Parts: sequence; structure tokens; C-alpha cells
Amino acid sequence: MTASGTLPRAGIMHSKFFAGIPDHDQQLIIGIAQERRVSAKEVVIQCGDKASCLFLLFEGNMKYYRVTERGEELILWWLTPGDVFGLATILKNPPRYMGSAESKKECKLWVWDHASIRKLSGVYPQLSENALRITLGYLASYVDRHTGIATKTAEQRLANTLLQLGHRTGHAHATGVDIDITNEQLGSLSDVGMFTTSRVLSRWERAGTIAKARGKVCIHAPERLLKD
Repeated sequence: MTASGTLPRAGIMHSKFFAGIPDHDQQLIIGIAQERRVSAKEVVIQCGDKASCLFLLFEGNMKYYRVTERGEELILWWLTPGDVFGLATILKNPPRYMGSAESKKECKLWVWDHASIRKLSGVYPQLSENALRITLGYLASYVDRHTGIATKTAEQRLANTLLQLGHRTGHAHATGVDIDITNEQLGSLSDVGMFTTSRVLSRWERAGTIAKARGKVCIHAPERLLKD
């Protein structure tokens, strides 16, 4: 169905995709999108398929990943409200999706098909510029991550990932910041093996730096992660 009614302001104002575009025009752009609800663990796009839609996540969390030749899942990015994916769709002749996107829990998305986003980018050139900036931001993140493999310890990479996730997706409360993520997902995002991830998290938990629950990490003392 077409997006309508009261739009979630946080999803609009915090999305880099709408940077520099007046609120009224944001409403018009979103009005052309289709609102899509997806259930938990639903694959929204598949790596290798031709890019046909651009997505903006405005509720929930998703993982953006690739499957290696050995069948292992490598998480490339943790998508949170305001994030966009399928950005290649804005091109005249889109290439194929470079990764897959799967919902972690029930999510809501705005979806623009190829024809719609092409027309909108003609009317609002800022969309194309924003898409390029976002793409460069993803690329910079991957470069930093690749550099970290060669220059940082596993503990440092895990700490950096936790702090970044806490800033982007964390739920703050009186005793810390909760992050919804499993050991396996955290290790994949940090390029650290499962055994090492579990060992380091256990050590941090014994020290009171974090607390672990099923599918969740609570950061109690972020300043200790910075020192690790």
C-alpha cells in the first residue's frame, strides 16, 4: 500500500538519504513509496539479484550480509532506522545487489521501485548526491574495518564494534546500554572468530564491563572498552 498517515519523524529526520531536503518535499517523496512490513528473519533482497528497489528502514533492525564460498555468513552492516540499502537502484542501469538483507525482527520499510526513484532523483537531484555520500560512507567503513584486521587486536575490534552499535542502535537505561545482538553476529561484524568472541565477552563480563543475556549485550562501562 502507499505510505500515508502520520509519518515517523525520527525515521525521516535521522536518515542521511533526506539530508538537505525540506520536510514538505520529504513527505512528497515518501508519499510515492510503498510501505512494506516484513516478519522476523525474512530475506528482503538477495545477493546477485538485479537491483530493482531502493529501501529505507524506518522501524526494526536488519543485517546486510554475504555468504562465502564455504557457506559462512559474513555480516557487512547492521541496518537500523534511517538506513537505506539497494542504492544501486538509483542508477539508470542498476547492477546486481552486492549483499543480502534479512530482518532480525519485524520491520517496516519504505520501498521505491526503479522507475519511481529515477523520476524522483530527476526532480530532487539532492537524492542522488545523498545516495553517493551514503555509499562512500559505507565504503569508508569497510576500509576502516579491513585496516583494523591488520592493525588492531581482536579485543580492540570487538570493543569498537560494541561501542559503534551502542551509539547507533543501543537502548540506554540506568545501568548501561542494551544492544540486541548475538555472539556470532558480533564476531562476524568484528571479523573475529566465534571462540575468541565468546572468550573475550566472558572476560569482560567477569570484570563487570558488560553483561550477557541471550541475544543481547549490555554495556555497563564503555570507558573500560576504550582502554581494552
